[in-house]
Amino acid sequence: MNNISILVTGGCGFVGSNLSLMLKAKYPSYNIVTLDNLKRRGSELNLPKLKAAGIEFVHGDIRNREDLEMNRKFDYIIDAAAEPSVMAGMGAELSYVINTNLSGTINTLELAARSGAKFLFLSTSRVYPIAHLENIVYTEGATRFNIAEEQSLAGVSSRGISEDFPLDKARSVYGTTKLASELLLEEFREFFGVQYVINRCGVIAGPHQMGKVDQGVITLWVVRHYWGRDVAYFGYGGTGKQVRDAMHIYDLFDLVDYEIHNFDVVNGKTLNAGGGLESSVSLQELTAICEEVTGNKVGAAAVMENRKGDIPLYITDNSRITALTGWAPKRNVKDIITDTYTWIHANEQQLKPILNA
Repeated sequence: MNNISILVTGGCGFVGSNLSLMLKAKYPSYNIVTLDNLKRRGSELNLPKLKAAGIEFVHGDIRNREDLEMNRKFDYIIDAAAEPSVMAGMGAELSYVINTNLSGTINTLELAARSGAKFLFLSTSRVYPIAHLENIVYTEGATRFNIAEEQSLAGVSSRGISEDFPLDKARSVYGTTKLASELLLEEFREFFGVQYVINRCGVIAGPHQMGKVDQGVITLWVVRHYWGRDVAYFGYGGTGKQVRDAMHIYDLFDLVDYEIHNFDVVNGKTLNAGGGLESSVSLQELTAICEEVTGNKVGAAAVMENRKGDIPLYITDNSRITALTGWAPKRNVKDIITDTYTWIHANEQQLKPILNA
């Protein structure tokens, strides 16, 4: 596998650029090609890094089939192109979410079929329905909500949410486009021979993420503490006890690296992949860690009203993927915050107009 060729869609985004750069650093002989429409503010900052690393950049949009009509062969396609905001699918960007996350996946799958490429699809924990997630039984601790031991739903335990969680209710337009894409992957396997693996990722965070209110909350929290701006606890009594697990981008790379080089192990599998219970955090706890790492204390406003589409907690149960591959996250939330802080500090003047806007 000395000269394999890999296309990374969304290759100037947070996930795509990190994966591209880390793959090229570890495997210099690999031909890495990134494709991105540069829509997200700050994605253009990755262009010089990609060029310096010897990674080819193609300015294209997966919504446009013509942009993917490449006369070349790829061994693997990593689909990291998405509009990842739940809130975007509830507002003016509804069509963009559908066209990117569903039509864009179809266009990319057609390229995989033509090229014979194996397909690594980065899906989301948001495929799991909101109503079912809201019905998870939880207890209230001093700083967070905790999943109770006794549950009536399948696929949920004190370890978190597994792949057996029910899928039969509404989940947001964003989540629906990703689930529909998952279904299409199996169709393309059956009728066009595309081999695939689906990774249902929870929160992914770390250096180079252009975080904002509706997506990238951990980076947003570090940014607010770094520049001394207040945060807000939305919903659930305004206590900041809602919980998410977070996966370091470096841990995601470790997983993708394994899957590329052991594809037969994961071929055709749908796998939850996240930080897990050990790397879970409430907003209240996130504030405390950010204060510790940055040395700055900010105010935290309590907003009592729940936001539509929000959920009290989500923790990934990694049991299946760990048993299958041996992969498990090595880094925790404090590692993510520390690495994000270090990145912001080293690039403060460049990032301030984007992150602190």
